[in-house]
Amino acid sequence: MVRNSTEREFMSELHSWYNTTSRAASNLVRHTNLMAIMLICLILPDHANAQSSDWSDERQLFQQAQEALAAREMEQFNTMRQQLAEANYPLLPYLDYAELEPRLGSLPFEDVDKFLADYLPSYLAARLERQWVATLAELNQEQALIRYFNPDNSYTQLTCQALLARHNQGDSSVLDQAPALWNVARSQPNECDPLFDAWMDADGLTPELIWERFEKNMQAGNRNLASYISTLMPVDDKALADLWLNVDRRPERLASDAGLENTDPRVRPMILRSLRKLANIDAAQALLQLNHYREIHQFSNSEMSGIQRYIALRLLFQGFVVETESLIQNTPTLQTDVLVGWLIRDALADLDWQRVQKWLALLPDETRNSERWRYWRARATQAISSDEHSQQQSLSTFQELAESRSYYGYLSADRVDEPYALTHIPAPTDASTQLALLQRPSVQRAYELLQVGEEINARNEWRYLQSSLNDHEVAASGVLAKNWQWHRESIQAMIRIQHWDDLELRFPVAYLDSYDQAFQDTGLDTTYLYAITRQESAFMADVVSPVGARGLMQLMPGTAGDVSRNLGLSVSRNDLFEPSINIRLGSEYLSQMIESFQDNRILATAAYNAGPNRVRQWLRDQAQTLPADVWVETIPFLETRQYVQNVLVYAVIYGHRLGRPQAFLQPSDLEIP
Repeated sequence: MVRNSTEREFMSELHSWYNTTSRAASNLVRHTNLMAIMLICLILPDHANAQSSDWSDERQLFQQAQEALAAREMEQFNTMRQQLAEANYPLLPYLDYAELEPRLGSLPFEDVDKFLADYLPSYLAARLERQWVATLAELNQEQALIRYFNPDNSYTQLTCQALLARHNQGDSSVLDQAPALWNVARSQPNECDPLFDAWMDADGLTPELIWERFEKNMQAGNRNLASYISTLMPVDDKALADLWLNVDRRPERLASDAGLENTDPRVRPMILRSLRKLANIDAAQALLQLNHYREIHQFSNSEMSGIQRYIALRLLFQGFVVETESLIQNTPTLQTDVLVGWLIRDALADLDWQRVQKWLALLPDETRNSERWRYWRARATQAISSDEHSQQQSLSTFQELAESRSYYGYLSADRVDEPYALTHIPAPTDASTQLALLQRPSVQRAYELLQVGEEINARNEWRYLQSSLNDHEVAASGVLAKNWQWHRESIQAMIRIQHWDDLELRFPVAYLDSYDQAFQDTGLDTTYLYAITRQESAFMADVVSPVGARGLMQLMPGTAGDVSRNLGLSVSRNDLFEPSINIRLGSEYLSQMIESFQDNRILATAAYNAGPNRVRQWLRDQAQTLPADVWVETIPFLETRQYVQNVLVYAVIYGHRLGRPQAFLQPSDLEIP
């Protein structure tokens, strides 16, 4: 077999490593046969999914031991556990944890000590340590709680309980830690109340601290909690707090409540906060009230800039474009990327290239030379200038941008008929670093957990490991994850070290048969389906979004139900975690979007993210047919704008990865009617 240069270098390093550490290598072969399989995966990635493994018998035994433990067949469980211990099976800690965790309430001190001694530091030991401390607190085992409490492996509830135990045992110094726990912009667990009571009984709570927490919660929008905190205040402070609570409920009172002209410094933040709330309702009125209060309360320059920018943006959203333009043009501190960017987009929507140029010139220096605004400066110049020198400058800008593997780079490449930049620079790693990682118990546990179908625990192990790795090791972990077909983790590794040029790790080719079948079923190009999936889930098949979207292509159960019924299928919510089902339903839904929007991928992609009805509303709101690049730039939702841009770029990259080159914009994409 002929190997490429990378494989030859790997074999050379492996041979050198083996010769210099023969004893370790011998022990490796004798006790951790898993690593041999992993090395085969590194050398021969195409065989990463090979079924043969020296751990196959142990995996089966491990699962049988889990079943025996669940059935409380302890003699059988102990026999199998001993066999796995003799084999040095990586998942032995998971059996020990499963056996010990339900017994914590019986206070098995010796067993807990042994578990922590055997397995710290590890994800599972840290988890058990927290559960053990919580159990000791629940059972009022104060001395033991103090002994086992680890402040580096805790959460607020446990911290409060441990500090209270120390206080009850006579350590009054712990009350010094109470203010930091109490003075936060949220409610604290009820378990903290006894500690706070002891602190307050010792006269630790001051009016200044009460006001500070009140203000934090008002700024965070926790009005109910702030109202409760105000009940702890002296009478004069309570009156001031009630003023803020009242104007927060009805910010229009800024125009009539004389109490807001009180020059107490504590009134200033309530004015600024209330101006923001008023701006959400009536930005023009908020601007009037700002001008009224600015002299009374002597707002600082930073305070003025912050509130003016907020009001100006709300003016734009509420349709006061001319007024906002005047305000921004006459107030240099308002000439930010966000505000000027909105005005540029407003001008683009009108195809008013003169106005585009005007606002481009007012962008801050640090953003004017970004790819985005360089592209639009060249587009505006090209649109309005017939001067040969100006036209040549625009072409030169497009040629420079075309060297970038990015949305604006690919737009520019199309304008000057240049090939798309597809730079691939592998992650900075080597075989010896990968081998060293393979020797780590946490890596071996993660691999075995994947093999027995416990991906959540595998992910927990992996993320616990990541915090201890340097960048070189993180890169190596990305290669390992790729070879294990654990695509989300290979992508995450590159994000963690900000290495954007390893296209193999960042854009995995997974479930290709299912995507090609979806192409046969729907006619949607495989590269486009890959791009949507990469943006939606980064190939995390079991992910659930905060709003309930599931699986690779992030389908809402209701949408999946409609699509499956149209296909004559019966699909449950859990079926959406099955890649082949998710891909079939997701591609069918995307095909519906393509058909609904006349084969325009830009509109279909926006609809997949923001919903088809919202996209239709955007189309109704636009005054004229727009070029594709203008329409994308003027999408009102930042998330959807970035989503569409990413999908278009990813489709080109996947065309390169699959050997199926794609045009960045297809003929049906070019104009948005």
